[in-house]
Amino acid sequence: MKKTILLLATYISALQGQFDLYPVEDFFGGGIGYSPMYIAMDSIPAKSNLQGLGLDTKGFADPFVLHGGEGFAHMTGKWRIGGYAGVGASKISTVPTVKLYDSSGDTIDLKAADGSLVPSIEGKITISLGAATIEHVMPVFQDLEISAGVLMGLGRISVSVNQRTGTALWDSTFTSAYGTIDSTGTWYYEVSDVDQGVSGGFSVKPMPGVLSDVSGVFFNFQPYVAIKWQLLDRIGLRISVGFNKGTIGQGAWKLNGRNYIDDSQPYSLQGVAFRTMLYLGL
Repeated sequence: MKKTILLLATYISALQGQFDLYPVEDFFGGGIGYSPMYIAMDSIPAKSNLQGLGLDTKGFADPFVLHGGEGFAHMTGKWRIGGYAGVGASKISTVPTVKLYDSSGDTIDLKAADGSLVPSIEGKITISLGAATIEHVMPVFQDLEISAGVLMGLGRISVSVNQRTGTALWDSTFTSAYGTIDSTGTWYYEVSDVDQGVSGGFSVKPMPGVLSDVSGVFFNFQPYVAIKWQLLDRIGLRISVGFNKGTIGQGAWKLNGRNYIDDSQPYSLQGVAFRTMLYLGL
């Protein structure tokens, strides 16, 4: 009888030892690493406006890539918390052809005489994101697990347009913009009439350029499913797939970070999001 009780207790203890698929040191760990995020955006902010400037919006990165870092740590039970921060940018540009026309509508095919002085238009989209994550872990094997969670935080989208004359060329980059310069550092500025040029005071010719930047802040929400694979004792790979959603309301865009644009249109940053993470930890 005593032998039976002893064997039964031994079997129960052995079965309890097999209940948790993860060793304690693995399951209750954490990690940190480089984690780029790829977002397949449904639409481009201010797309029609950028196209109206002659820019080809198909040139923007698709999917849009945010470069950043991610970390995670065990909280309690099979729940895990973490954080993500990333920023990404993509730009397009064009150098339009310059033609002359008169009031009668006749077009003269005449380009700018100096190729370095044609106008240049550049459009740029920048997205930054900072968020916290919370997820529930479902162990599969000792070195493999699946988790479901959500990423929540604040993001910012910036759409900037830079219009300028004087397209950058290598040789012209290292030449004076106002005239010739001698060995003493004196600049010689050419005018048609010296007396006329200084009669009302002397001023150099302007360097035209216009930079407009519109931006908006949004709350970001991204449910996801992740797979974590422990490759080595302290190195692993984590892959997450989810759907990203963030909305900037009507009139919430700001010009140059200062003034709200009252007639600005709403925009939603939404689409399938994919994250890969090579982490250090458990």
